[in-house]
Amino acid sequence: MATLHNLGYPRIGEDRELKRAIEKFWQGKIDEDELKNIGQQLRRQNYQTQQSAGIDLLPVGDFAWYDHILQLALTFGAVPSRHRGSGNSSELTKLFSLARGHSDEQGNHAALEMTKWFDTNYHYLVPEFEAEQQFELGHSPLLEQIDEANAQSLPVKAVLTGPLTFLYLGRFEGQQKLSLLPALLKGYQQLLAKIADKGIDWVQIDEPILALELDPVWQQAFADTYQQLGQNPVQLLLTSYFGSLSIPLSDIAQWPVSGIHLDLVRAPWQLEGAVNEWPTDKVLSLGVIDGRNIWRSDLDYWFDILQPVNQVRGDRLWLAPSCSLLHVPVNLEREGKLDAELKNWLSFAKQKLSELVALGHQLDNEVSEKDRHYLSLSRQVVVSRNQSLRINNPAVRARVDGLTEDDFHRSSEYAERAKIQRQSLKLPLLPTTTIGSFPQTSDIRATRSAFVKGDITQTEYDVFIAEQIDEVIQRQEQLGLDVLVHGEPERNDMVEYFAPYLRGVEQTQYGWVQSYGTRCVKPPIIYGDVCRAEPMTIHWSTYAQSRSNKPVKGMLTGPQTILGWSFVRSDIPRADVAEQIALALRDEVDDLQKAGISIIQIDEPALREGLPLKQSQWPEYLNRAVRAFRLCASVADDATQIHTHMCYSQFNDIIASIAQMDADVITIETSRSAMKLLDAFQDFNYPNEIGPGVYDIHSPVVPSSQWIEKLLVLASEKIPLERLWVNPDCGLKTRDWPETLAALQVMVDVARKLRDKFKNTIN
Repeated sequence: MATLHNLGYPRIGEDRELKRAIEKFWQGKIDEDELKNIGQQLRRQNYQTQQSAGIDLLPVGDFAWYDHILQLALTFGAVPSRHRGSGNSSELTKLFSLARGHSDEQGNHAALEMTKWFDTNYHYLVPEFEAEQQFELGHSPLLEQIDEANAQSLPVKAVLTGPLTFLYLGRFEGQQKLSLLPALLKGYQQLLAKIADKGIDWVQIDEPILALELDPVWQQAFADTYQQLGQNPVQLLLTSYFGSLSIPLSDIAQWPVSGIHLDLVRAPWQLEGAVNEWPTDKVLSLGVIDGRNIWRSDLDYWFDILQPVNQVRGDRLWLAPSCSLLHVPVNLEREGKLDAELKNWLSFAKQKLSELVALGHQLDNEVSEKDRHYLSLSRQVVVSRNQSLRINNPAVRARVDGLTEDDFHRSSEYAERAKIQRQSLKLPLLPTTTIGSFPQTSDIRATRSAFVKGDITQTEYDVFIAEQIDEVIQRQEQLGLDVLVHGEPERNDMVEYFAPYLRGVEQTQYGWVQSYGTRCVKPPIIYGDVCRAEPMTIHWSTYAQSRSNKPVKGMLTGPQTILGWSFVRSDIPRADVAEQIALALRDEVDDLQKAGISIIQIDEPALREGLPLKQSQWPEYLNRAVRAFRLCASVADDATQIHTHMCYSQFNDIIASIAQMDADVITIETSRSAMKLLDAFQDFNYPNEIGPGVYDIHSPVVPSSQWIEKLLVLASEKIPLERLWVNPDCGLKTRDWPETLAALQVMVDVARKLRDKFKNTIN
């Protein structure tokens, strides 16, 4: 009989209870005990949901207050020196300080850098390791959660990110990370021993870097590490996901681990090797339900594949989702407005558990009435999606097929465009701007909610939005910013906002997933061919421009980001979907410039995060991603200045592709790295204009003028002044107005000071 287990469940709750509780704690509306009680309630609900679905072995340790990697860093004492010495602060206060930054009498202490978790839409906090780093086991939320689960007599396995992945994802300037491994392993051995003392038999030890193309040194480190850790009294389920193993399974079979988990959704070809090479006396866990997307599974397909494996492996066969269900919404049952046909095609976290259980029971010939429902629905969906007329749009296919090479290029090179744009825009040296959004106040959110519910009319809503834009334009002019934005008060999310204007795309009401910390998003569902149904941004962009004599940027989200931050159809290549989206955006760019918008920003923060995990597959992806961007931007006239924005990315290894995007101006995050990210642009001699972020918008700390001046001086040493812009490192949507205005005023004042200082150095 196959064991059914889960690798992780969404932390946030069906109503984003975790987000709301943490933000209340930050605001001082609840205390730490109340916050912890809410966390305990959420974990209890998650256990009950999984157990009620029929899951045999539940994950404990998948819950984190902000981020699981941040929590692990704090557990092992990997705290940067700038954040030490906080006295009697609680562990939660220390954790949030690392995540958000803080200030004290010694000055501002920057938060840990944030970046994407592999190629998902989840962000993790990057651990920082220092010379002579010691890893001492301290307070462990995992151990507390085990006690909590044991008190409820739950059948659980511990979930723990493995030491190699933890090290690999951290930052260790100028030294070999693996030199820290011996000290880290001592901490892991202590933690595993304590887990065993609590009566836990199995530890799911997650090593997703096994899906990367690891060099021989790291491969050997894996062998050495698990020879040591395998001697602990707990049984280790070595867990890989997001792709195929980079180390031969026959080699891993020699390590003293008790089981292996393989992602068959992303890499189904691994099954043959697993059947032939993985010892029959060890657990073989197969990820067969997609933990990254929201489409219902073809259970008959998996039954046919797994039936012979089940007959051979018996209770040594475990079945699970491909990865943690952290990456999908919680419960499809709440979606009352979705079209019935489309809703039947979907499966969220709760439903995925039932799919898994139905498959497992079918394999064991123990099918219940509930299982029959899911098996029947799976068969219906396969037929429905294959026959549905809503998926294919012949006009969209014909337009894509008719593209020529000229459609992917601007009419002139950057150098010529820059001359024309400088003459027409007349911007000063070190022009100042923001990335796009301004604070989404409670008033804005409440009014939008009232409009969606039908409590106010379209006219009332439009009057409100116009008033918000008026205020944002006025505030920017008072600050002295050179290039303005309309603030995006009408936008709920930079991707979700565009969904209603695109055919082939649908929205959910409650399809929230965690992006980072307390930030949750509702990814749109791309189910069919995509085209623009109507203009998406023209009305409010032109209204904003009418309120100022300064240029106001038109704001769009790029094709790769719309693709990457949506749940995407699985029946055609993703690159084909990206071109369809690019054509829809191309129409919008053309309409914006014809309406008098002289600067258009097409944000592509997801370009790098969409890279395949295996570097050998990068060239093909980058070529298609760059072409999609150029397809939507190339319609711009020479006088139309195209901006793009990317945040929290390492650029060194893709800088040539970024240059090929040929945006006139790129704005990036550099504040947390103290401008180190600009090294890539300097070494490559990036030809176009750059706006390095000069302060971290994810922190409530208002930057000092000394800090911003220091960063801008560093930037001026790497980028020619005439190609340097001044801006925050990301949008200001999540900030409050007082800190936003204070930070931007510092930024503008420093830019003016340096403008006067440097103006005589420009020929």
